[in-house]
Amino acid sequence: MSDRRLLLVHAHPDDETIGTGATMAKYAAEGAHVTLVTCTLGEEGEVIPPELAHLAADRDDSLGEHRVGELDAACKAMGVEDHRFLGGPGRWRDSGMMGVASNHRPNAFWQADVDEAAALLVKVVREVRPQVMVTYDDNGFYGHPDHIQAHRVALRAFELAADPEHGEGEPWRVAKFYYTAVPRSVMRRTAEELAEAEVAFVPENVEDVPFGAVDDEITTEVDARPYLGNKLDAMRAHATQIMVDAPWFALSNNIGQEAFGVEHFILRSGSRGETGPSVPREAGGLGEPYTLEKDLFAGIH
Repeated sequence: MSDRRLLLVHAHPDDETIGTGATMAKYAAEGAHVTLVTCTLGEEGEVIPPELAHLAADRDDSLGEHRVGELDAACKAMGVEDHRFLGGPGRWRDSGMMGVASNHRPNAFWQADVDEAAALLVKVVREVRPQVMVTYDDNGFYGHPDHIQAHRVALRAFELAADPEHGEGEPWRVAKFYYTAVPRSVMRRTAEELAEAEVAFVPENVEDVPFGAVDDEITTEVDARPYLGNKLDAMRAHATQIMVDAPWFALSNNIGQEAFGVEHFILRSGSRGETGPSVPREAGGLGEPYTLEKDLFAGIH
């Protein structure tokens, strides 16, 4: 097994690509062992292509099975060979957006017992023995119930994996635990550029969106621009969910976003490693010199 091992916990197929796809491709290409754990099949997603509309939850309800294939293709595009569904495919169902009826399904991930789900993730952690884990913040990045639950489960597993009194297998202490993040300054810049671009997507009103980190909260900036092409190919693989007009993309709401080759993170637990010069703002970075980690594995020996 590789000396560097990275474990990412995401809620639905396509979340991994949108938030961390370039980073995953970079580390995979550099020989790190990249493990992706996805918590649901994304059964409640809105289907974009008209010819696939029959897959939707309110029709054939076969979208989840279809998205398994999309995720497999996306992982191949990113060079990621180790992917698992938490508890196995379909163990928990996509809960849908906050406040909808599907939140209350008994098998919805939002209804999952956190300790039960975390125990399954602990098994993966102890098998893979990652130095680094990545998931969302306590708001699930933008408030989706499955993202919030993924945060809770991943954080609990991070804590329990090192506890010799909990579960089977040899305890393992993960050195660093990160949240995904998009700096508000980067969001503003890309919204301005999108407004000037000749694409069909509508520019995002940055001040109205329920996510985005204050720049000072960002601890880590991974420059994976050489792997942006892999990320875009992975996005195209998620055809039911994502429309791509590189470097822009949109979900079913037709709100344009940039596919970032520079991805940002917040170190939630662990020691901050060596910092280095930031990526220039015009290239998607924060531009502040010698303040940000450049590597998720920084400081790990």
